[in-house]
Amino acid sequence: MSSWTREAAGQQALASTSPATELKVASYNIHKAVGRDRRFDPNRIIEVLRQIDADVVALQEADQRFGERSGLLDLARLERRTGLKPVPVQSAWQGHGWHGNVVLFRDGAVTATRQLVLPGVEPRGALIADLTVCGAPIRVVAAHLGLLRHSRSRQVETLINASKPTDGRPIFLMGDLNEWRIGKKSSLHGLAPKFGPLQAAIPSFPSRFPIWALDRIVAYPAETITQVDLHDTELSRLASDHLPIKALVHLRGEERQAH
Repeated sequence: MSSWTREAAGQQALASTSPATELKVASYNIHKAVGRDRRFDPNRIIEVLRQIDADVVALQEADQRFGERSGLLDLARLERRTGLKPVPVQSAWQGHGWHGNVVLFRDGAVTATRQLVLPGVEPRGALIADLTVCGAPIRVVAAHLGLLRHSRSRQVETLINASKPTDGRPIFLMGDLNEWRIGKKSSLHGLAPKFGPLQAAIPSFPSRFPIWALDRIVAYPAETITQVDLHDTELSRLASDHLPIKALVHLRGEERQAH
């Protein structure tokens, strides 16, 4: 499966009599800008992001993991080519984001941020950003969960406890969640029933022949997401070992005024 829509999943299409905003959001593990050909080429990542043309993007592995943890992208070139700029973070390191997680956005403003350290054996983190994009208030939770199932379950619980806003704005949890299963055996089971669509498990790894649905975009309320697609192009199959995923987001008028 490379695409999911609410109608195709047997759900009632989202409808509203009030004016609505439609956004495109995306998640992409850029593998430190090293492609399948083992070449470090951050410009390929920027071109894939230009292809996707999203309003908000969550990146994973956008910084070096060790040493100074420097950012790997040319942010000035990124903004020129895509209009996207990163949510600023506070860190002792020189990276673009937090534990390699970066939130990019355009046509909007940042109103609040929070950096989380996630529990588990490996050093993992998540970035929470409150944004106003195209006039719509949203909360983005960008995360890269661990390789161990027990750690992922604890990390999901931490994210749920930390992510609920007080002003009713919708939440989008995006990232490499390292979980291909759905149902009770999945470490993402704690997200049910509020976050979804959990059934939109689209294989995104490895990029050459995707088998595992490691990358996810889910929302609260779940019906905010109307479509999830794989971004599968010749360039995206080469630029990283993960393929990007993207989703269409439908914000009703009352959600746009939640703040």
